[in-house]
Amino acid sequence: MKRVVVTGLGALTPLGNTVDEFWKNILAGKSGAGPITKFDTSKFKTHFACEVRGFNAEEFIDKKEIKKYDTFTQYAIVASDEAIRDAGLDFSQMSEVDRYEVGVIWGSGNGGITTFEEQLREFHGGDGTPRFNPFFIPKMIVDIAAGVISIRHKLHGPNYCTVSACASSNNALIAAFDTIRLGKATIMIAGGSEAAITHSSVGGFSSAQALSKRNDDPETASRPFDKDRDGFVMGEGAGALVLEELEHAKKRGATIYAEMIGGGMAADAYHLTGTPPDGLGAYLGMSKALADGGVSPEQIDYVNAHATSTGLGDMSELNGIKRLFGDHPVVIGATKSMTGHLLGAAGAVESIVSVLAVKHDVIPGTINTQNLDEAVPDGLNIILGESKSQTVNYVLNNTFGFGGHVASSVFRKYIED
Repeated sequence: MKRVVVTGLGALTPLGNTVDEFWKNILAGKSGAGPITKFDTSKFKTHFACEVRGFNAEEFIDKKEIKKYDTFTQYAIVASDEAIRDAGLDFSQMSEVDRYEVGVIWGSGNGGITTFEEQLREFHGGDGTPRFNPFFIPKMIVDIAAGVISIRHKLHGPNYCTVSACASSNNALIAAFDTIRLGKATIMIAGGSEAAITHSSVGGFSSAQALSKRNDDPETASRPFDKDRDGFVMGEGAGALVLEELEHAKKRGATIYAEMIGGGMAADAYHLTGTPPDGLGAYLGMSKALADGGVSPEQIDYVNAHATSTGLGDMSELNGIKRLFGDHPVVIGATKSMTGHLLGAAGAVESIVSVLAVKHDVIPGTINTQNLDEAVPDGLNIILGESKSQTVNYVLNNTFGFGGHVASSVFRKYIED
């Protein structure tokens, strides 16, 4: 099968609206949490989240086009455009036949939930006449971001979306990886976006007892593995990666960040929203990812953990990691302590972290965690506090979604032949 490398990155996050800004703040251990500004939270139990700040769609998208796109699609456009520029690609200079070999797979858990809420409020606030915006359906449907990216760049290759809750964008990356190595495309734009800091999303996750209520100190609310954690912090944004067939990338002289070598998928088959205490699903997904990449647990240097800061979820993942890695001192990090949980976009954004960790030989720290839960298995090497410089040859990136969806991907340092 063909080899697949990462040649471009794009990010729009609570820690920065470009990859460079995002990475700088990740290494500095900054928190992206703060009061919600998108709507009045006075009657809600949780008043804070990790919002994208300073975003003006008109700086990136034609004013006439903006009204056609939900915020999650706007985020997707910005992140994918950055990744394409970063990869040094100019699709306008490609022939149509070449663009047949370039595709888009994009993930999101909630899609156009902002649009959905706005339209229903307008309908119920009126006289019952169904005066819906003609763009309502194309703004709302989850697949539209993938379609818009392909339309924007006239890309005719494989095009679809992946929807698996918080595993969505990691599933998109794995699908794109498989598409290239099976010879069905040469270049794939893959990632995910989420813009779910809305009344119904915040209210729904809060009712499910999933969100932190640390309203007096939001910056420290996301504290994975800490005995005092009380839920995750909602985040939003987008992450995009350009995946490319190795020989094609080399031929055009592309900068190669890392090589993607494996992807594993499994199911908890346990509960609507919970994860099994023994971490079976996580163990299976990680095991399959390593087997797919042809690597052993002892070769992995860093696990970018899903680690949302929920009581059962954190321990389930750590138990799965312990089962797979045993006494191997793999470094475990939780960047959601800084970004919050970007839901369907989390896998892509954390894959960017994984790729940059491999590229620059540094592992981001985990902030806010001060008192490890007594249930953390003995012998696990969780990185707390500051980032750590060390050789990073292999990274495993975990994502899990409501419904028991498990997706794990593996990246390694690219070494020229």
